[in-house]
Amino acid sequence: MQLTIFETGRPPEPIRGSFPSYPAMLETLLAPHIPDLTCQVVHVLDGQELPEPGSVEAALITGSPAGVYDDFYWISDLKDWIQRAGASQVPQVGICFGHQLMAEAFGGRAHKAPQGWGLGRHTYHVEKAEPWMVGSKQRLHLAVSHQDQVLEAPANARVLAKSDFTPYAALVYDHAPALSFQGHPEFCSSFADALIRSRRGTRFSEDLADIALASLEAPLDGELVAAWVAGFYAHALSITHASSFKGANLGRAAA
Repeated sequence: MQLTIFETGRPPEPIRGSFPSYPAMLETLLAPHIPDLTCQVVHVLDGQELPEPGSVEAALITGSPAGVYDDFYWISDLKDWIQRAGASQVPQVGICFGHQLMAEAFGGRAHKAPQGWGLGRHTYHVEKAEPWMVGSKQRLHLAVSHQDQVLEAPANARVLAKSDFTPYAALVYDHAPALSFQGHPEFCSSFADALIRSRRGTRFSEDLADIALASLEAPLDGELVAAWVAGFYAHALSITHASSFKGANLGRAAA
């Protein structure tokens, strides 16, 4: 499978040299679960031109320190791309910022949440197991770092996972097809720890940082989510390929 990863953010400068890029983290996470995975990265932050949706087999949109409401040209361009990719039935997955922008693109709303910062290890209730969810479970644990959330889910979205703090923690769209997570399956505990330490006392309080750091001592479910994402892509692509095959046969029959 050829996966196009849209890089919308990078680790903070103080820790950037100690960890891989977000696309590299995601490729490392997904590779064991997707046979013959190859990835190409679109550096959205650097102004790289977005590919035509028809040339993309599957897409993934990373997290970012930006907000979907920020006045950056690339945000509106990527939002438009998500809509066009959805209409073209390109399977796409969004992580954190990607989750929020996908919701905005499909008719929802994301902004700063009244709950404040979500940090550390968060636990979500899984609402329903989808057919492509290998090893499904009722409680999901992921590393998070966000002050924005999806505040209103699109009408065409179903809630896959939620918590009191994050009611729309994971969304699945049947019309697109698309899947998104507020949490970061690609963040290992060591990166989440370093990320929090790099921002403590500046973007959030020392006390909140201490609580978040302590929560990271418990296990995370990034590998499980990777299996779900792999299953989602395989399921969506099988439907797309079947539809293309059927359309080709109908065309030959009509001829």
